[in-house]
Amino acid sequence: MAVIELTESNFEETINKNALVFIDFWASWCGPCKSFAPTYEKFATLHPDVVCAKVNTEEQQGLAQSFQIRSIPTIMIFKEQVVIFSQAGSLPESALEEVYTKAKELDMDEVRKQIADEEAKKNANA
Repeated sequence: MAVIELTESNFEETINKNALVFIDFWASWCGPCKSFAPTYEKFATLHPDVVCAKVNTEEQQGLAQSFQIRSIPTIMIFKEQVVIFSQAGSLPESALEEVYTKAKELDMDEVRKQIADEEAKKNANA
């Protein structure tokens, strides 16, 4: 599958309609972003079960701000509408594959339970 461009108009729909979404936050002036692009494109073609997307932080400043992107490239992964991974810096191909494998194996029922437990603790302390 080809890498798609995310904008404020298609971001929410993309996250909501796909079980696993990898996002590369980047900018055209960013050297490491340009170096990472071929690795990410190759990953996208090898894993058609994943939506691989890019957010141009210069053109989509609202998205970059809402996810507090302070360094690019930043890789973010959504699984079942929950952010399960976010890391600044490009990943080598082997690390991208490892993150993919772990993301696929992640038990989202357990993740949601942990999120609910943390929210309950916050509310109890407030």
